[in-house]
Amino acid sequence: MTTYNWQLIERLLHEVQNGAHQDFTPDIYAQDHAEATAAQGDTSAAVDQLATQASDYQALLLERGFIEQRPDSEGGTGRNFQLTLRGSSLLSLIDSSIPDNDHGLEVLDDQDDALDPATFDEVASKPQIV
Repeated sequence: MTTYNWQLIERLLHEVQNGAHQDFTPDIYAQDHAEATAAQGDTSAAVDQLATQASDYQALLLERGFIEQRPDSEGGTGRNFQLTLRGSSLLSLIDSSIPDNDHGLEVLDDQDDALDPATFDEVASKPQIV
């Protein structure tokens, strides 16, 4: 069973969502994420480890169709992305700013690989999930 750092993935997806006209820099986002979690009392992840994980997640999200290159007409720099429909669905399932949004995470965590495109699409299509 594959496990994911959903907080870090959420952070990356928010950066993609808001990333018009700026390069996507997963190592900086990982550092910011480490500082934010440390401020909340969680010091479990080292910045280098999170930076590697963030880069790996960037590649995985791109490869599996959750993000795609942002077109020039929408603020693309050649080194930034935009959410796909699948990526928007993922963000809505894991978005911590939505009150009582834990059910989506629980369902994703129950999958063998929640970010497998076929698995994710099946899970996200169920009305009781969203």
